[in-house]
Amino acid sequence: MTNRRTFLKSLAGATAGLSIASSSFAQNTNSDRLGEVLPKRKLGRTGEFVTMLGTGGYHIGWTTERDAQEVIEASLEGGVRFFDTAESYSNGRSEERYGKYLTPKYRDLVFLMSKSTGRDAKTVREHLEGTLRRLNTDQLDLYQVHSIRTPKDVDDRIANGVLDVLLKAKQEGKIKYLGFTGHQNPFAHTRMLERTEESDIFDTVLMPVNVLDQVYFSFTKNVLPKALERNMGVLSIKSLADGRFFATKEEANWKSDDPIIPNYISIKEAMHFVWSLPVSVLISGNENATFMREKIALARSFTKLTETEREALVDKVKDIALTGKIEYFKNKEV
Repeated sequence: MTNRRTFLKSLAGATAGLSIASSSFAQNTNSDRLGEVLPKRKLGRTGEFVTMLGTGGYHIGWTTERDAQEVIEASLEGGVRFFDTAESYSNGRSEERYGKYLTPKYRDLVFLMSKSTGRDAKTVREHLEGTLRRLNTDQLDLYQVHSIRTPKDVDDRIANGVLDVLLKAKQEGKIKYLGFTGHQNPFAHTRMLERTEESDIFDTVLMPVNVLDQVYFSFTKNVLPKALERNMGVLSIKSLADGRFFATKEEANWKSDDPIIPNYISIKEAMHFVWSLPVSVLISGNENATFMREKIALARSFTKLTETEREALVDKVKDIALTGKIEYFKNKEV
C-alpha cells in the first residue's frame, strides 16, 4: 500500500507539471477542400499545427494493397492530416503506397514524415533519396533518426556523421524539421537529448506513451519532461502496446488468455489517456479502414481525463505492467 501511494504521488506530481505544459497545446478545428479536419495540436517550437491523430505507416506497408489504399482514403475523409512512414517499413512498400495514393493529389494538405535506420552518413543519405523518390515528393515535413536503441548506439551514429548529413539535407531544402525515434530504451532518448543540448537540432521526439508506460522503464517519466523543456513536439506511438492490449495479434506473434482490453480498460480509455498528456499527435497503425474510422471516432469524442481519472487507469494496470511482458518492445539489455 505504501508503494502504491508513493507511485501515485510521484505520478501525480509528474502529470501535474505536464498538464501545465499541455495548456500550450491549443486545439482547434478547421476545414480544407476535403472537409472537416480533426482538432490540431501545436508541434513544439515548429509553429506547425498537426492533427491529434496520425496514420501509422507500418501497417500501410504490410497490409494488402487495397486495404492500404482504403486506410489512406478513410484517414483523409475522417480529417487526419498527419502521415507517418519509414524506409524500413516493408522494404519501402509503405512509402511507395503513400507515393501512389496520397501525395499525387493531397501533398499540399498533409504533414508527411519518414525515418531512416541508417547508422552512418552514407546510408542515411541513400535512405533519404530513396524515400523522396518513393513518396513522390521533393521535401519531407519531418525526417527522423529512427529506432535508436542504446546510449552507445546514439554515440556511434553521431560519430558516423548521421546528424551532419541530416543538417545538410535540411539546408538543401529536402527536410523541413528533424527528429529522432525509438521504443526500446528511454535512456537512449535521454542520451540523444544530452548530446544535442548545445546544437538543439531536433524539433520532435517519437516514443511510446501509454497507460502501461507510466510504470515500467518509462519514456513518459524519463523523456517527456525533458522534451517539453526543449519545446519539442512529442509524437506518441504504441498507445495500445503494439497490440498486446488484445487477445491475439499475428504481427506481434502474441496470444493471451488475459489481454488488458477489455479485461482491464477500454480502447477509448487507453487512447484518451494518451491524448490527456501533452503529446502533439498520437500515431495509430491500422490494417483496414474500419479500424481507422474507429480511431477517428475516438479522436472526435475526446475529452481530457482528470488527474484522478488518469491515476485510476494506471492503478488498474499497474501489476501487469510491472511484469514487463506486455510492453515486449522495451529492452533493458540492449
